[in-house]
Amino acid sequence: MNVNSLLTSIDSFHLSVDEIGAKERAASLASRSIKKNSKVQAIKLAASMIDLTTLEGKDTEGKVLAMCHKAVKPIKGNYDFPHVAAVCVYPNLVKVAKKVLDGSGVKVASVATGFPGGQMPLKLKIEEVKLVVKNGADEVDMVISRGEFLDGNYKYVFDEISAVKDACGEAHLKVILETGELETFDNVRKASIIAMLAGADFIKTSTGKVQPAATLPVTLVMLEAIRDFYNETGKIIGMKPAGGIRTTKDAIAYLCLVKETLGDTWLSPNYFRIGASTLLNDLLMQFQKEQTGFYQSADYFSND
Repeated sequence: MNVNSLLTSIDSFHLSVDEIGAKERAASLASRSIKKNSKVQAIKLAASMIDLTTLEGKDTEGKVLAMCHKAVKPIKGNYDFPHVAAVCVYPNLVKVAKKVLDGSGVKVASVATGFPGGQMPLKLKIEEVKLVVKNGADEVDMVISRGEFLDGNYKYVFDEISAVKDACGEAHLKVILETGELETFDNVRKASIIAMLAGADFIKTSTGKVQPAATLPVTLVMLEAIRDFYNETGKIIGMKPAGGIRTTKDAIAYLCLVKETLGDTWLSPNYFRIGASTLLNDLLMQFQKEQTGFYQSADYFSND
């Protein structure tokens, strides 16, 4: 796609966002009440959507192995509680995760393209993507070049995402916008449209390394971009807020936002994920509270 065609495609979507209105809508939609007898189902649904994540410099093979076992069976002996959607790790730990998760239903996701900064040549980014896919990654979480985007080099960003998509082969591509660095809601919407036009299977808010990370208003802007893209093209694109989503209350607020903006089709791990490292424990604590009437002690569940 040449520059003029890309700009025409981008401009075909209404790009101006009412920031105050978006914040008000997000607060209103997220505050929708959920009946008590539906809370257990909401907890299980949210758990099934988690990309259980560890992206720290001190990550070890042992930590990833323990996390993978927890991802497959969050509550030992409880076969009714779902496994999470995926485990997300650095490229060097993909083989470790794949060994445990192969055949479990839990996907292996790997960050790539110079995560989190994305400051490396495209050739090296493509090599990294091909490596993680070869090593067993089912999903790739890439970062866009925010500097190029903010300089207005939209064709560069589009071509980069397209090249990474090609390198993914059969693996799904999640495109991280790093919304905390995009400065405006208009930019968030524009970056969302570019990512979807370039072939993203999911668009994702954040790396979790920049603040603010996921927020309800920013997520709403991205969900509305997905809705408008679907209405224009018929293509269903997934959404992944990541960073700072820690409690059951937070997770349910995001589920309400998705349901009210996109509908029930997106209330599935196929189209909605939550990137988190500590959320699962809170969901498990709340689940046990609903089942037994009391909270387990803080150390009842293993640390993620």
